[in-house]
Amino acid sequence: MILNKIIHRYVLKNFLKTFAITFFVSLFVLVMQFMFHYADDFIGKGAGLLPIIKLFFYSALSLVPLSLPLSILLGALMTFGNLGERLELLSMKAAGISLFRIMMPLIIFVASISIGSFFFADKVLPVAQVKMWTLVFSIREKNPELNIPEGSFYSDIDGINMYVKEKRNGYMYDVVIYDLSKGFENMGIILANKGTLEMSSDKTYLLMTLYDGESFENMTEGGDKDYSSDQDIIPYRRESFSKKEIIIDFNSNFAEINSSFLEGQYISKDTRALKHSMDSIQLRIDSAFLSNSKRQQQAYFESTTTQRIAEETSDIGEQSINRPDFYEIYSSLDSTKHLRVVEMAQARCQTIDNDVNYQKATTDWMTSERRVHGIEWHKKFTLAFACFIFLFIGAPLGAIIRKGGMGMPIVISTILFIIYYIIDNTGYKIAREGIGEVWQGMWLSPSILLPIGIFLTYLAVTDNTVLNGAFSISDVKDFFKKLKQYINPKKYVQTKHN
Repeated sequence: MILNKIIHRYVLKNFLKTFAITFFVSLFVLVMQFMFHYADDFIGKGAGLLPIIKLFFYSALSLVPLSLPLSILLGALMTFGNLGERLELLSMKAAGISLFRIMMPLIIFVASISIGSFFFADKVLPVAQVKMWTLVFSIREKNPELNIPEGSFYSDIDGINMYVKEKRNGYMYDVVIYDLSKGFENMGIILANKGTLEMSSDKTYLLMTLYDGESFENMTEGGDKDYSSDQDIIPYRRESFSKKEIIIDFNSNFAEINSSFLEGQYISKDTRALKHSMDSIQLRIDSAFLSNSKRQQQAYFESTTTQRIAEETSDIGEQSINRPDFYEIYSSLDSTKHLRVVEMAQARCQTIDNDVNYQKATTDWMTSERRVHGIEWHKKFTLAFACFIFLFIGAPLGAIIRKGGMGMPIVISTILFIIYYIIDNTGYKIAREGIGEVWQGMWLSPSILLPIGIFLTYLAVTDNTVLNGAFSISDVKDFFKKLKQYINPKKYVQTKHN
């Protein structure tokens, strides 16, 4: 008993050190990947240091559930690889301690991590995602830093397209400005030999001072005459100046937008709210389907072409109108009414077709929303369950290959995580595009990796190794035979006796 406690503390201590390092490294890599993905939206905006730090923090919180499975896989693989390489695992087994008993503290720890990951994804993750995406959209909407290049047009100032040939000693030379604030038809042009550009103290306006230039502006705005004809002479105004000052609205202060537009989105909801939204959307889909069916039946049976034809005839009685004979009525009409009846029938069919397409688009959108909510609901469970699965992949695999350090374990864990990512992404597309049920797509990767983890655990417990040639097809048969015996021992004993 004392020996078990000492071994448990030793294994858990080794795992915690490796897990802590791999967790922060994995989290840092995922955060940097996220930042690089949106780098084009952030570069040159001058948002300041504090919003970027907050974005790093909230993005790190949002990526915690994804980095946990990778860190558990790598930590378990390195821990048991080191134990196997130092022959410590062999010594423990020689002392009569099974692999499950050695893994017991890690099983308890990872089980608590999985439960904590679920509650983290359910309660903390929605808040972190709302904060993160609010900052992303706020930085996107911020006006860029004022950095006018040389020799190319600069269009980041609203309503202004500006060209500067050269910048020297605080001046801009050979300045060309296209003023589009009044529209393309009323565009103004300003040419200047040199000029300066300064930001106001409150960073809300630009003061542009131009020297030795000319400005051109047409006079059509607000006029009564339409100058759309090419033969008309459009009046314009030409101004020569030695100094001209222009004030331009350009708010470069960072202001975080209101996050209320994200509160109703799926990223801001916990499992209870997601389940409620899914039920509500399904109820709306069912209601829309029944309403559309009744509407189309009514449109077909109560507003048919034959009734339209009957209304066109003035000499047919009420009984014939109630039950019209299409061929008889249509043949009694003249050619003008023939054409009118056909046009009315085509218009009616087009109206019904447009209504069906509109209702179908609405139903498809609601179905897509329900799938998105379902994906988010299942993701909270699958990521937590993946932590537990990767323990039973990493630990047995480390015991089999018996290679520690940072070489082989990192290569193997990277390959396994890439495989997991590919399978998980495939399942996500299946769920999102409606190829299969949402639960089928989201649980695709766990359903594939769980048997792999069970099989690797079986190989490690029975001391089979893949790399030394001892693994064969007979091992697979023995595995399924023992699994069958475990599931139904009575039937197995009866079959063996017969």
